[in-house]
Formats: sequence, C-alpha cells, structure tokens
Amino acid sequence: MDNLSELIEDQAPAPSRRGLGLLAILGLIVFVVVAAFFGIALADKNRSQPTSGNAPDFSLSTFDGQTVRLSALRGKVVMINFWASWCGPCRDEAPELQRTWERYKDRGVVFLGIAYTDTERNAQAFLKEYGTTYPNGLDLGTRISAQYHIQGVPETFIIDRDGNVVEFVMAPLTELALSAKLDRALAQGRAVDQ
Repeated sequence: MDNLSELIEDQAPAPSRRGLGLLAILGLIVFVVVAAFFGIALADKNRSQPTSGNAPDFSLSTFDGQTVRLSALRGKVVMINFWASWCGPCRDEAPELQRTWERYKDRGVVFLGIAYTDTERNAQAFLKEYGTTYPNGLDLGTRISAQYHIQGVPETFIIDRDGNVVEFVMAPLTELALSAKLDRALAQGRAVDQ
C-alpha cells in the first residue's frame, strides 16, 4: 500500500513554472486593482468640504425656471443649503431657514437651496409643505454637491461678497445660529467697504 501511494505521488504532475508565473502575475494584478480602488475611495472620502477660499462656481436651474450662477452674485452674501425631502433634519431646518430668509432677503443676502439626490416631485412637495420662497433647484447628476464634497444633508455654506466660503455647517441650523453667521458675513463686508 505504501508503494502504491508513493507511486501515485511520483506520477502526479509537478506544477509548471509557466503556470505558477501566470498565477503570480494574475494575483499581483488583482492586488494592484483592489489597492487602487480602495486608495481612490479613501482619497475621495478624505476630501473635505471647502471651508475657506474661493467657493466653487456653479449654475443652478431653479424650480421657477431661472438660472442662477454663483459668480454672478458677487457683492452679496450667499447662503447655500444642500437638503433633501427624505432628510429628517432637513425637515426640522426648513422653517428656520424660511424665517431667516424673510428677515435677510432685503439686506444684500441671497439664499439658494440645492436638493441633493432628490426627485423634482418630492422636492417641490417639500418646498410647498414648508412655504419655502427662496430659490431652490435640483442638483442634477450631483455635479454641484461633488464640487462641494457633500457628505450628507443638511450642509450649509456661507459665501461672502467676494465669493469666498466664510462658514460651513454640517448640521441643521436654527434661525438664531444662521442669523449670527449672516451678521458676521455682512459685517465683514462693511468693514472692507469703509
């Protein structure tokens, strides 16, 4: 019996060097692809939202048929709020934003709402439900949110009169908190203008 198992072992073909070489190369290729995938994903995740410097420029088609270009709003303080109808904290924040908008709309402040990964129907229903009157539009293809590296909603950016990000908030805002941020941005502009 021992002789038989030795005989079978002796007759088993040894792996060829060529087969091992191809297997090693294939394994290396798989490893490099997986490492590159995770490296890119990690780098993308580590990119953060702009918190200072020039705000990324964009055009937004609003639900009322207008096109708003951020760079055309230079000279005004701009509040950009990324939101979604499916977002619970956005529902808490919506009335706060509308009340703040009503207080600041005649003071050189522009509000822009950007619906993130939402449908037009749901976004329009959300705006109607909360009586939102400032300009809002869909982020088609998530192009704007990609420029701002949005991680979730709500996220809010305050842009000064020169087009620079001066505040970033990654949480729902209250009327009081947003008013304080807008007052700071407006005061910065007055100091420069004098």
